[in-house]
Amino acid sequence: MKILVTGATGYIGGRLVPLLLDHDYDVRVLVRDANRISGRDWVKQVEVVTGDLTDLDTLRPALKDIDIAFYLVHSMNAGTDHVRQDRLSAENFVQAGGDLKHVIYVGGLIPKTEKISDHLKSRAEVGEILRSKLPVTEFRAGPIIGSGSVSFEIVRYLTQRLPIMAVPAWIQRHTQAIAISDVLQYLLLSIERGPLGIIDIGSDLTTFKKMIYVYADLRGIMKRLLIHTPSMLPPKPVSMVIGLITSIPHTMIVPLVESCMESVTANTGKAEKYFPEIKPISYRHAVEQALDRIEQETVPTRWSGALGKLPAYELTDREGLIREVRTLHVDCNQEEVFESFSSIGGDRGWLVLTWAWKLRGLMDQLVGGPGLRRGRRHPKEILPGEALDFWRVEAVEPPRLFRLRAEMKVPGRAWLQWEVIPEGAGTRLIQTAMFAPKGLWGTLYWYSCYPIHKFLFSDLIDAIASDAGKI
Repeated sequence: MKILVTGATGYIGGRLVPLLLDHDYDVRVLVRDANRISGRDWVKQVEVVTGDLTDLDTLRPALKDIDIAFYLVHSMNAGTDHVRQDRLSAENFVQAGGDLKHVIYVGGLIPKTEKISDHLKSRAEVGEILRSKLPVTEFRAGPIIGSGSVSFEIVRYLTQRLPIMAVPAWIQRHTQAIAISDVLQYLLLSIERGPLGIIDIGSDLTTFKKMIYVYADLRGIMKRLLIHTPSMLPPKPVSMVIGLITSIPHTMIVPLVESCMESVTANTGKAEKYFPEIKPISYRHAVEQALDRIEQETVPTRWSGALGKLPAYELTDREGLIREVRTLHVDCNQEEVFESFSSIGGDRGWLVLTWAWKLRGLMDQLVGGPGLRRGRRHPKEILPGEALDFWRVEAVEPPRLFRLRAEMKVPGRAWLQWEVIPEGAGTRLIQTAMFAPKGLWGTLYWYSCYPIHKFLFSDLIDAIASDAGKI
């Protein structure tokens, strides 16, 4: 049986692939950039096909000889265009996947009212398109709770950082969260159960208010004071506040907040009938699992791992690329130097001028960028395609090369790269800052920042050299 996984670099897909391999399935993954999964433990055990759901021609070879396909993609990072992109992707998939025996899709729970957010309408529309011509099992889930999931991170950041919150009335709306571990079990078992149509899945009934209180209790945090506003706050102001406090980008928060404004509950009778062996754990238990993962530093995927709408640029020498290169001899071996610069960022910080990095992160956050809030998944381990503060990891080649591509708001494209090569009894560390400016404003931006960069990047390479061998 040949299985295709779309969204293998995403939160659910990245956890599902190793599970499928553990059960001896023959797995193919569809990715837009093969470099994004090059550091995964399982990459040599799967067939990798490069393609894009919005490009029909690339889907035909990806779906050739496939029996079962997991459809685990969405376009929320595309902002206002995400509905159109999701529709196009689903239509292309249906057109190219006519021979599929089973498609397994994860959508969202739909509120039992006429007020349905564009995000949830889009998730339902994707399911309808897939079901129109293909045999489908569509799991509809509420907030998915796990280490690194969007829903978990929002509750986590708000609860830990705000002892007092002014909250909208919809915080008391009912919802049914579900643990990522249970979602994965449903997906795994559905392979042998055949197409089952729409199945709601969820755990105990709760509210977003209770979710905050449960998290605070488990973390031993003083009970949060929630001040209810007298009227329904519109989603955009709420989203702006959440965006400033959490690491989630505005393009994702707005549709999520809009989806929370009505009660969303699951009719789990069908799930209990066809999957009697699964007893979904409570929200409290799901949070405990997530916190344990974080404490043990065993978080396999995060919401920020998906590439979203950003193209996977290849770095090449070309006219217009500004390079700022610094080199230094280091009396350490390659592995020690590589470990120093590849573990930078996140809780560890950027070694020098911490105030300047924080200020740049805050400025980026205020104009809608990610800022430094995303941190890193693991303090030392890093994989291509992962988010690292306001960077995206573009290349990791231990113990030789580490390259980051900027995702902060800048008038152009920027990279920061480190290379280390043997030199005598030690190594030569090469640090390169690169910028491809967009128009005149891009050029002016780079040279206006040069006085700061001169000190920042000089101190940074010195700090990395001094730090090597001490981690």
